[in-house]
Amino acid sequence: MAHAGFPNGLNTSIEEITNKLNHEDINHRRLMIEIDAIRVGEMSFRIIDHVAEIGIKICDFTYQEKGYGTKALKMLIEYLFYQRDVDKIILDTNLKNTRAQHVYEKIGFQKVRVNVDTWKDQLGEWQTSVDYELYREDYHKETV
Repeated sequence: MAHAGFPNGLNTSIEEITNKLNHEDINHRRLMIEIDAIRVGEMSFRIIDHVAEIGIKICDFTYQEKGYGTKALKMLIEYLFYQRDVDKIILDTNLKNTRAQHVYEKIGFQKVRVNVDTWKDQLGEWQTSVDYELYREDYHKETV
């Protein structure tokens, strides 16, 4: 998770995760990414007023840079736009996470702003994030 600004991981307990999962509803979900029955990552979304904020992590590094994240992300985007009637999807990532930025821009997300030195990581180092958005009318399935 160092690429996302968490060099010491997320320090989340099983109890915390269980509690969060038990308090989800139709507009706020965490989804496991499984490949051949192996859990390799997660995605999440939260919908408010036809806008979805999403996140995605391929946690098992042996599955990174193989196209799985792009495929999972497209499945989530299509679900949100075409089954949940979302108008816009937003997300953010650490400026250092150039791999994620490449994927988001390849899919069609537009960079909205760069938030310079807005938070400190676990080591006390300032981190910069990038905000992205994608409107339904700008998303074209066949582009990726």
